[in-house]
Amino acid sequence: MTDSSATVRPDRQAELAAGLAQVRTRIDDACAQAGRDRAEVTMIAVTKTYPASDVLALAGLGVTDMGENRDQEAAGKAAEVAAAGVRPRWHFIGQLQRNKARSMVRYADVVHSVDSVRLARALATATADRQKPLDALVQVSIDGDAARGGALPGSADPAAGLEAVAEAVADAPGLRLVGLMAVAPLGWEPERAFARLAEVADAFRAVHPGATALSAGMSGDFEIAIRYGATHVRVGSALLGMRPTLR
Repeated sequence: MTDSSATVRPDRQAELAAGLAQVRTRIDDACAQAGRDRAEVTMIAVTKTYPASDVLALAGLGVTDMGENRDQEAAGKAAEVAAAGVRPRWHFIGQLQRNKARSMVRYADVVHSVDSVRLARALATATADRQKPLDALVQVSIDGDAARGGALPGSADPAAGLEAVAEAVADAPGLRLVGLMAVAPLGWEPERAFARLAEVADAFRAVHPGATALSAGMSGDFEIAIRYGATHVRVGSALLGMRPTLR
């Protein structure tokens, strides 16, 4: 974390309020242009590298969903926020090492980055004692580059094919398969990336009709993601300003 204090400074509260107003307007406009109900789109405030005080400020402004991508940072931040009496819905959105699964499931409500059968099985073991299932999205590789993370659509790979990973999640009592997540590949225009993702999502829902969540789009491209069906957009810099340097 970048700050051990959970005290919200008035000037920072005002900065976050201004950023939030702008992002909400962008989402409203994108939904209107796409002919979609605004209630279909959840904004996840990506608070990685930002202090717990920012999470508290955002929660005070009505933000209910927070995203983190490093367990070491997220676990301590979630505990600090909980100690302040606030319990947002935590989304783990980064690539997850299997040995971090047990830690992550203690605070997270949703994991967006299940990209292999081995990770799904590690999460199944880690969630055995949870009172309610952990919502899980399978991360999709849009360009087929497994090195960048993501299960492979149309692949029969028993370890990293999209359907194999989805089945491993669906079969785990402690997990609930809710949808797909993707990141636009480097070098791809967002329009091309999210159009391809929409095709994958349509085929996926034909097999898993209850898995309707689609996590896609970040600060610079979430309007395009919304046009192609995103239900969750992950917003960091547009909401919180320039990201502090990782320590």
